Amino acid sequence: MLPTFYQTLLQKYLTQSQLITLKMLVWLLQNQKQVRIERLAATLPLPIQQNSRRRHLQRFLNLDALSVVLLWFPVIEEILKRQVKPKSQLVIALDRTQWKENNILMVSVIYQKRALPIYWCLLQKNGSSNLAEQQKVLRPVIRLLKKYKLVVIGDREFQSVELASWLHTERLQFVLRQKQSTTFREKRQKFQPLNNIPVYPGIRQFYTNINLTQKQGFGRFNLAVYWKRKHRGKQENQAWYLLTNLPDLKTAVHIYSQRFGIEAMFRDCKTGGYNLEDSKASPDRLMRLILLIAIALTSAWLQGQRTLLQKQRAYVCRSQEKGRTRKRHSNFWIGLYGQNWIVAWHECQAWVQELVGSIRNKQAYYYRGLRAMTLIQLAL
Repeated sequence: MLPTFYQTLLQKYLTQSQLITLKMLVWLLQNQKQVRIERLAATLPLPIQQNSRRRHLQRFLNLDALSVVLLWFPVIEEILKRQVKPKSQLVIALDRTQWKENNILMVSVIYQKRALPIYWCLLQKNGSSNLAEQQKVLRPVIRLLKKYKLVVIGDREFQSVELASWLHTERLQFVLRQKQSTTFREKRQKFQPLNNIPVYPGIRQFYTNINLTQKQGFGRFNLAVYWKRKHRGKQENQAWYLLTNLPDLKTAVHIYSQRFGIEAMFRDCKTGGYNLEDSKASPDRLMRLILLIAIALTSAWLQGQRTLLQKQRAYVCRSQEKGRTRKRHSNFWIGLYGQNWIVAWHECQAWVQELVGSIRNKQAYYYRGLRAMTLIQLAL
């Protein structure tokens, strides 16, 4: 179900028929968990032939109005406005994902251990991105989120001192993980690779004002070296080497540890949610399918958040077990499957009423469940 404020923002740029098509597609994504055009066309609830439904979807996905900047920026800006106060710190993750011939560079905001997509582009090549491509996806995000204090994080693909220097020039804070082979130098010392630093599980070391790599013309930054201790039988394979302009190790490590929220988001887009990797769409349509996924994913996340606030989680997912420190289900999962539960009830309503009527002593519980459904369906 598309939140009301989404519809208010989107109707400024879409005609009524286009907005209705978008709402149907988001509803199908939530229920089918599939972005293949053939699958969507097969279940699109329009009373026309299948080929006509397929062409209808193709024409919709070719619309120029389906622009990330035009449609998505107002929505994600409003989402953040409702969740985060101006001048608060926002962690921005830069990452890349590739499957088959599709190579996507994406910027996301990390909030409550989850990444929400902001801006993305399709790289016309395989492999890693370069500085120009990284700047291309970051600049619109920086302008959009100018009311917040941004911290940019990136894994070892984004280790370059050039990116660090550019972010520093833009007055942004950053934490960029480095490869072990990267060379660094403390003041009045010789250059040496990072793997020369003796490391062990539990190390927490912070170097200030170091030079990274032997290239000339770059300023000095800080370096955090961290290897988490073994915990509950689990041990990280390697130490973290984090280049940063943050003032201390604790802050740098805490912020970088949030990067794993983007892995959860990619999982939601792919096998854990909408199966984006199965798409065979053209590059332009793929970018627009990702836009639809962004709309669907965030609306499910908001719905899950609301279900938690209403204390109706027990009707959607299993209770938390004693001794379990991590949540079993994310807000995204709760929102997505809560809606699926309600859809299934509508489809089987006659059977449910017959079943309820035959089990008299359980009717009070069924009425509570119906009240929970009503609360979950309330418009955002």
